[in-house]
Amino acid sequence: MNTDFVNLTTENLGVEHLCCIIRSKKLHPGVEAKRKWLSDRLNEGHVFRKLNAKATVFIEYAPLETAWVPITGKNYYYLYCLWISGSYKGKGYGKSLMEYCMADAKEKGKSGICMLGAKKQKSWLSDQSFVKKFGFEVVDITDNGYELLALSFDGTTPKFAQKAKTPKIESKELTIYYDMQCPYVYQNIEMIKQYCEINDVPVSFIQVDTLQKAKELPCVFNNWGVFYKGDFETVNLLDVAYLKRILKK
Repeated sequence: MNTDFVNLTTENLGVEHLCCIIRSKKLHPGVEAKRKWLSDRLNEGHVFRKLNAKATVFIEYAPLETAWVPITGKNYYYLYCLWISGSYKGKGYGKSLMEYCMADAKEKGKSGICMLGAKKQKSWLSDQSFVKKFGFEVVDITDNGYELLALSFDGTTPKFAQKAKTPKIESKELTIYYDMQCPYVYQNIEMIKQYCEINDVPVSFIQVDTLQKAKELPCVFNNWGVFYKGDFETVNLLDVAYLKRILKK
C-alpha cells in the first residue's frame, strides 16, 4: 500500500488534481469551480487529504461551524466525503484516511466527527456501514429517512437544523439547491437544464453560495438537494432516468 498522502493547501491547490474527476490536459469546468470553492475554504480549517497518485482516494472534512450543511453543533468536524474507487478499494486506504481524520480531531480537541447518512444508503453519500465500524452512531433523523451519524468523544452530539428535518418548500416546480463543492455538480446542472428545456419542464436552480444560506437550507444537504411538487426528493445527483422518475410523480 502506497502511504504517500498529500493535504491540499493554498500553495499547492493550483497544481494538485482533485481526485473526483481526473483530467490530464483539458480543464474541466466542474473541477475548476471546486478549486475556486476550496480556495476560500482552506483558511477555515477545511481539510482535503488524498493519495499522492492519479487516483480517487481522498477524504474531505471541515469544522462543523464552517461546513456548508444545515447541521448545528459545537466543536465537531463534518465529514463531507470519503471516497476510494477502482483498484484502490479494499487495500486499507479508507481506514488510513478515517484514522487520520479521527487523530486530527482528537489532536485539535474536537468533540467528535459527524456525517450525513440515510436509512437506505445513498450513492452520493459516504459509506455508512464503513464509518459505523469506527463507532459512528445515528444521533438524529429527519422525517424522510435521512440520518445524522456521529462519533462523539465527549458525549455531546450535533443535530439537524429544524427546517432540514421537515423538508418542504412552497414552489411546486422542480427546484434544485446546489453549491460548487462537488466537481460533478456543474455537468449535472447542464444535463438537467438541457432535458428540461427540450421537454418544457419548469426548473429553478438555487445556488448556495454562502455559509449562512447553507445553514438555513430547507433540506438535508451535502452539496445538492432536489425538490419537486414542494416535497424533498434526494441528495443524489441525477441521471436522466432518475429525473424522469421524479417528474412522473
